[in-house]
Amino acid sequence: MPARYNIEFFDVSSLKLYLPVSMKRQNPVQRISFGSNIIEAKCELQPNGRNIISMSKGLARKLELPEFINSIYLFEQEDLLVIGPLVGIFSSGFTPYQIKPIGERTPIFEKLLSVQSSVGVIPFLFGEQHINWEQGKIEGYFFTKNGWETRKVPFPNVTYDRLPNRRSERLQSSRKVKERMSQDYLIPWYNPGFFNKLDVYERLLQSDIAEKYLPETFPFSSFAQIEQMLSKYGHVYIKPMNGSLGLGVHQLLYHREEQAYYCRYHDQTNHLMKFKSLEALMKKIFGKKNLERMVVQQGITLMRFNNHPVDFRVHVNKNKDGQWEVSALAAKVAGKGSPTTHIKNGGSVKTMEEVFDHEEEYQLYKQKLEKAALDLASVIEEQMEGIIGEIGYDFGIDTNGEIWLFEANSKPGRSIFKHPDLKEFDVLTRKLSLSFAVFLTEKAMKTPEELFL
Repeated sequence: MPARYNIEFFDVSSLKLYLPVSMKRQNPVQRISFGSNIIEAKCELQPNGRNIISMSKGLARKLELPEFINSIYLFEQEDLLVIGPLVGIFSSGFTPYQIKPIGERTPIFEKLLSVQSSVGVIPFLFGEQHINWEQGKIEGYFFTKNGWETRKVPFPNVTYDRLPNRRSERLQSSRKVKERMSQDYLIPWYNPGFFNKLDVYERLLQSDIAEKYLPETFPFSSFAQIEQMLSKYGHVYIKPMNGSLGLGVHQLLYHREEQAYYCRYHDQTNHLMKFKSLEALMKKIFGKKNLERMVVQQGITLMRFNNHPVDFRVHVNKNKDGQWEVSALAAKVAGKGSPTTHIKNGGSVKTMEEVFDHEEEYQLYKQKLEKAALDLASVIEEQMEGIIGEIGYDFGIDTNGEIWLFEANSKPGRSIFKHPDLKEFDVLTRKLSLSFAVFLTEKAMKTPEELFL
């Protein structure tokens, strides 16, 4: 297993490396690697018994290892010592401004990269325009105590996909970078794409473990289909196959006594409209929308908090050992008249403790949600293509205490972490999203066929 150590640099131009005293090797080191750079060099154990890495500045320059790094992992393979992991965070939307290199998303990446010293990975931000394929180098953005700095570095050990949306993901230039790095250079690429709601549902439906968490969900086919589901469940949701942030979600309800149809949706403000027939509702609300790109989902009668429906966001991450763990739990309470619990629609974020007054109830539903999240993560990982390192779920709990999966997101939003009592979860999710690179780096060294075949 790789181990993490603090690192210091001393001002000598020759290629010198002193290894921590606890790192006793049978085979002497002949080569040292950082990212795609490999050079011949020999190492010695610390002569004074210290358990720290000491590297000459000459060696750091040769490896193109930034000297502001203070914590790294060492990986061993025969006579090769790998220093890292160097993690390239791939994104788009870069600006020419050093202070805000990726525009309005800059603070998100500042937070992400700021965990370097506590995690031991070396993360940098880059886009396709920063790659020099001929030299095998990248002009990467590093976030340091002095702010953003650009450094030329070798190709990374691992690439973490943080493209912001499906449009950027579909670009030929983005697909080319992913293809070349993962296929030509055998660099593990994790979190490779946004999930399609219907695709995820159909794959999960094949699993006995996952099936019990799934509300009935179908691609839109006809008014008769909606009538049938309304008759069965009382209300349904119509949502875009590739939507996010609650955009385009409509709740349809049938009131038996009034023999009327209601539609609740958000469009700048929350709306509730009444219709005498389903045809009139569909024509008015969905007349100009492409219904073939929508899904119809069984409505669930959710548990309530202060008389408002509540659902739950659960994050899971792969850790440095390659194991799934629950990294965040929060409740989301719907705003007045909103079809969803999203904050932009008037929703609010609560901790689990705020929603469940009694310790027994809190522990019961915490365990149920965690089990569902981990059960589903294993199935999603098995069923979906690519290397998945994080998933954000939206779960509901019905009035009988049963757990229902509404959505699984491969690139979950982070709005819940604005709650002051969820800061610890915020930090943990960021740390885990990068520390997974430790597992992938070792996997690519020891058993690459399990990643690339």
